[in-house]
Amino acid sequence: MAAMPTQIYVRQRGTVIIVTLWTITLLTILITVLAGQIRLSAQAAFFHQQDLRSWANVQAAVNQAEMELMLEYMPRPPEAISLDTVGRNPLYRFNGQLLHLYYPQAADVAVRIYDHAGKINLREIAPSRLRAMLEKKLGANAGLQIDLMIEAWDDWQDLNDQASINGAEAAYYADLESPYKPRNGKLESVEEILLIRGFAEVFSDVDLDAAFTLYGENELVNLNLATVEAMQLLPGLDDALIAEILAYRVDNEFSGNGDVAQIVPAENMAELRPWLNSRKMTAYYSIMVYPTTPAAGSSLPSDAQADADAAEVVGEEVAGEEVAEQATTAFTEVVEITGFTDLPKILKINPYQTIPLRGMVATINERNSADKP
Repeated sequence: MAAMPTQIYVRQRGTVIIVTLWTITLLTILITVLAGQIRLSAQAAFFHQQDLRSWANVQAAVNQAEMELMLEYMPRPPEAISLDTVGRNPLYRFNGQLLHLYYPQAADVAVRIYDHAGKINLREIAPSRLRAMLEKKLGANAGLQIDLMIEAWDDWQDLNDQASINGAEAAYYADLESPYKPRNGKLESVEEILLIRGFAEVFSDVDLDAAFTLYGENELVNLNLATVEAMQLLPGLDDALIAEILAYRVDNEFSGNGDVAQIVPAENMAELRPWLNSRKMTAYYSIMVYPTTPAAGSSLPSDAQADADAAEVVGEEVAGEEVAEQATTAFTEVVEITGFTDLPKILKINPYQTIPLRGMVATINERNSADKP
């Protein structure tokens, strides 16, 4: 009987040990969870801080780019050099190339500015040029389809609701699965052409913001400033010729059609000539700013090497020292510059606009491969 208290004591001690171990285990789990939450909160705060810094750098670069454009409107002293270091009009650097601004932007931010003289003006385009552009997209044998598209185009923009013989007015659009009304006026956005009967099927593969504009005085295009997307729609140009144009304008400028004819064959030039104005510039610009990823050491990552090689061929400079450009969208402002004493008039903001093509990478690589023995 004397052994019973000892057994009870042993059982109690065992229970205490088990409870202690469970307590230690629960505390360990609790501490691990709390540590994980603290680490996650610290990481979230760090990345939030990074995002804020990146956003601040982007906004600062946008303001610096606005200043860059305003400075170009300042009167220049007589002794000022009128050409840039490679002998071009300095305003032609607003063709989408990477820029180093007068007021330097942050090292991890890229800036590109596009003069809308390098885009096709949808508000000013004549029916004959619209037909030529559609023929390039669809082929000369698509005459009936093109006729229907042009009549629908005219009905969309005329001021009445009376459909032409083969056109499309309110009655046609009301019968669609998702009905809407035609504009019956000038286009309000470049994306609006996709609402016009037949146009979505033809232009669904086009970066509309890069190819077209609604701003400016006429539909002619300055090849010194033209985007790749706009040139791809111009009659007479193919990807190989576009690549040559991009390479030429790195160190030269097109001062007239004679310069263009050095690159574009006569047959192609006959189609292209009606679209060109090598002196055209506008007061309308797209400012595109986005963060970049600095390359480690002195070499670019493999996934950016092709773009870097193409950049070298067409003269694309790289922001900072070496940058692996992986961005596909940019914070974009469309602005009108009215002078150097007034702030730019902001016409449109798109925080996630697609960056236009920066070179004919595939075409250049194919051409280089063909030249190798």
